[in-house]
Amino acid sequence: MRTDPNIIITGTPGVGKTTHAETLAERTGLKHISVNQIVKDKECHEGWDENFMSWIVDEDKLLDALEEENVKAGGRIIDWHGCEMFPESWIDLVVVLRVDSSTLYDRLSTRKYPEAKLQENLDSEIMEVLLQEARDSYDEQIVVELTSNTTDEMESNVDRIEAWIKQWKQDHGADEDGDGGQ
Repeated sequence: MRTDPNIIITGTPGVGKTTHAETLAERTGLKHISVNQIVKDKECHEGWDENFMSWIVDEDKLLDALEEENVKAGGRIIDWHGCEMFPESWIDLVVVLRVDSSTLYDRLSTRKYPEAKLQENLDSEIMEVLLQEARDSYDEQIVVELTSNTTDEMESNVDRIEAWIKQWKQDHGADEDGDGGQ
């Protein structure tokens, strides 16, 4: 039995996933898993897509690499733009971050995204693609949608997720030290 939950923080690129995950990891002691970094470091890809300036992910290799990271044991904050590939048994909370389209446009433009990639991500956000993916892949009770347009919203989101973690630990017999009261 896990003593710490696994959380996915997902959403369109530019919504603040990494900022949320890093802040939560600092505040809770859970381990931040940057899937993008694992894809690069462990070569969980089939090459580079020049049009979208991104790796073509090999999901089987990625899941194997995540098993090596002992994700099933719990205590992980998984930071990635998708969520459907992760086994439901691994995940306790799915946080889908959302931003308004003008904010997203500004953030992605600052990153110098190519026009095709920028437009695809804007369309994905407008059409709620990742939110629907989360709802289709996991029990609706563990999927939460949070807005991340401002620093204040980000802080509020982190506070809310941190409170959820504390409640999860209480509900699952773990204490604040994560040792199950031992």
